[in-house]
Amino acid sequence: MGLGQGVTAAQAVVPCRRRACMIKPFALNSPPMRLLDRYVIRNFLQAYFYCIAGFLSIWLIFDISDNISTFLEQKFGFVLTLKYYATQVPEVFLILLPVALLLALLFSLGRMSRTNEIVSMLGAGVSIPRVLAPLIGIGLLTVGASFALNYRLAPHAEMAKKNFVATARAHQYSVQGQIFRNRTDLRTWFIQSFRAGQNVFNHVQVLQQDANDNIVENYFSPRVIYHPESKTWELENVKLVKYDPAGNITEEKIFPSLKIDNWSETPFRLGSANVRAENLSLPELRTYLHFNSDFPKTLLAPFRTHLQYRVALPWTCLVVVFIAAPLGIGFSRRGVLGSVAVAIVLVFLHGYLFTHLFLALGEGDHISPWVAAWSPNIVFAVVGIYLLYLRATNREGMRFQLAAARRIFAR
Repeated sequence: MGLGQGVTAAQAVVPCRRRACMIKPFALNSPPMRLLDRYVIRNFLQAYFYCIAGFLSIWLIFDISDNISTFLEQKFGFVLTLKYYATQVPEVFLILLPVALLLALLFSLGRMSRTNEIVSMLGAGVSIPRVLAPLIGIGLLTVGASFALNYRLAPHAEMAKKNFVATARAHQYSVQGQIFRNRTDLRTWFIQSFRAGQNVFNHVQVLQQDANDNIVENYFSPRVIYHPESKTWELENVKLVKYDPAGNITEEKIFPSLKIDNWSETPFRLGSANVRAENLSLPELRTYLHFNSDFPKTLLAPFRTHLQYRVALPWTCLVVVFIAAPLGIGFSRRGVLGSVAVAIVLVFLHGYLFTHLFLALGEGDHISPWVAAWSPNIVFAVVGIYLLYLRATNREGMRFQLAAARRIFAR
């Protein structure tokens, strides 16, 4: 592939060769360097977009084949189907971006190595880190895109899927039989049903206790509404019963409507009693931990772990760059297949085995949330930087280790 208008990578670095005594490997302001950056980026992006489009198409085909009967039975229209897949795409992108990054790096750098373009760049005094600098920059941009998707959209994909199916069936997905205990304000809520994300609760009983756990007030209401603009709870047709410390009824009243503005509960807090940490966005995890800080440590461990994991997950893309880039570059045809296999194995060990293992340990409160979320990234980033160092200095770490092993066994 040409560089600009019929210019190859080798031709782009000719001006540098003529000044062999004045080579500046990191001369970022020189036009050939900018030309090389554009060439490397263009080679990579072509493969990158093909990988993303290919994986997205495969997922779409399989998902439509699985759900086509549901779409037809529930009479999903074209617009509703598009909205449904719009809620699922962020989660899919979060999974496929690191994989597409891996394959695009291996393909583009491997092709440039086979055509000796990498060798031409090195011959012009351009170092391996400088060649990979634009790709590392793209890795950082991918981190930003992944963080944006993982901030709010991707965690809500599963709940959005349930709501779409329930909406097509003429009712929204609702939570049944919810119990919420406010340990700070000593209130207990019993809710028969409510719709997730809504401010209306059906058949509610609220028990207010004192510091000695004695019930002092009891509220019965068939319908409770929360007004977020005034942070007020409105209880319709409510029956209020008051008790003395001995448990005897001292007062009993019925109100057509009773508004209470000093209750700290919100619909999100009431619905958070049975939510799963992996389905909460970053702001929701912070809110959950803030209002439920009095929960036992073991119950909060999954939420603290996923709070850290929400921030750590996007950095997987940069780790993939550090692992795949040095292994994608080869100075000879021998061992290229082995390097590609090692890169794929390392990335999948990091993204699946180690990540899920550490997450399970963190959710079980066996290790700290920070260690559970960040350890896989740190360990494999160190491995990737070491591989980059070996490639930049033209060393073969694996061969050295094998030679040392042979000497040990020979003794």
